[in-house]
Amino acid sequence: MSTLHRTILRPIITEQSSAAYQERGEYTFEVAPGATKHAIKEAIERLFGVTVTGVWTSIARGKSRRVGSSIGRRPHVKKAIVKLRDGDSIAVFEG
Repeated sequence: MSTLHRTILRPIITEQSSAAYQERGEYTFEVAPGATKHAIKEAIERLFGVTVTGVWTSIARGKSRRVGSSIGRRPHVKKAIVKLRDGDSIAVFEG
């Protein structure tokens, strides 16, 4: 598997992210924990053939969950919000 596919793990499609790309052209992805903004920008541009104008990242800490008599933990997730040039779009989110 190439480095591009290791950087961008999956798109995040929720009501909130759908509203963001329809109104502002911002797309949300789950990315590798060690991915930098420059690596994310390059991966999006090469995978989808678009021009990225901005990248914002955040880390959602995993929550503790009780599973039976023991306590489990959900994994930490790093998210990237990517802003594209006007007129560009990513087909994964449109369909």
